[in-house]
Amino acid sequence: MAGAGADPVPYLAASAVSALVTFPFWKAATIGQSGYALQAKTTLGRLWEVAKPPWRGSLVVVSGMTWARAAILFGSDEGSRLLQTQGWGVVSSTAVPPLLISMHVQIANQPFVRSSVMLQGDPQVSFAASTRLPNLAVLRHLQQTKGARAWWLGTGVGIARTVPKYVIAVAVKDFMDRNLAPVDGTSSSAAISRSVKKSIAAGMTGAVLTNPLDVLQNEMFKTEQNPVSVFKRLCREEGWRWLLRGVERNVLATALPIATCFFLTDQFASSKRLHV
Repeated sequence: MAGAGADPVPYLAASAVSALVTFPFWKAATIGQSGYALQAKTTLGRLWEVAKPPWRGSLVVVSGMTWARAAILFGSDEGSRLLQTQGWGVVSSTAVPPLLISMHVQIANQPFVRSSVMLQGDPQVSFAASTRLPNLAVLRHLQQTKGARAWWLGTGVGIARTVPKYVIAVAVKDFMDRNLAPVDGTSSSAAISRSVKKSIAAGMTGAVLTNPLDVLQNEMFKTEQNPVSVFKRLCREEGWRWLLRGVERNVLATALPIATCFFLTDQFASSKRLHV
C-alpha cells in the first residue's frame, strides 16, 4: 500500500471515515464485553439498546481512533519500507513498526479509552452523561476517588490486546499483498476485489484472536481488579465461555474498522494518484 515517501493524508482520511461510521459498533461491542445491564428483553431490542444514541463520549472515541489508526497504519507501512531499505528481513520489518507504534499509541490513549468505556453503562459514572465534557468528568471522578494512576488501569492488558491486534492485521495484510495475484492497473474492479480480500482477512484475524483480552480489560475497568483476579473469576463464573463473550460484536467493532481503514486507504491513495 505504501510506496516510497508514502502520503499520510489517505491514511488519516480513511481512519476518520472508518471511526465515524463504526462508532455504534464499538459501543455495542464495549457494552457486550463489559457485561453492563440492559433493559430490553428481546435480542433485537438489546441490539438496538446498545447501538442507539445517546453516543456518550463519541467525539473522544472517534478522534482517538482516527489519529491512533492513522499513526499505526501509516507508521507500519512507512516504517516497514524504511527498515527494508536498511537490510531488515520481511518478518522483522513487518512486525516491529506496528508493535512499537501501537504500544505508544495505547499508552497515550488509555485514559480516554477507560473513560469512554465507563460512559457506556458503568453506574459509578452515571452523573457524567449529563455534563458538557463527559470524558473529563469521568477522569476527574477517577482522580478524586482513586488517584490519577487509575486513568491507566488496564494499560498492560490494553497493550497486550492492541499490539497483537495490529501486528497480526498488518502482517496478514502484507502477506495477502505479497501472495494475491497482481491485477492489471487498468481494471478497477479487480483492484477493488483484491483490496477487499486482504482488508477483510487482516481485520478478522486480528479481532478474533484478541477478543479475550478485550473482555479482560473491560472487566478490569468495571471491577478495579487486577488481570489475574479477573481471569480467575471469569473462569470460575463462566467457564471458558467468556473467551468468546461479545466476539460477534467485536468483529463488527474491531475487524470492520481495521478492514475499512485498509480498504479506504487503498482507494483514497489510488484516487489521489489519478489526480496528480
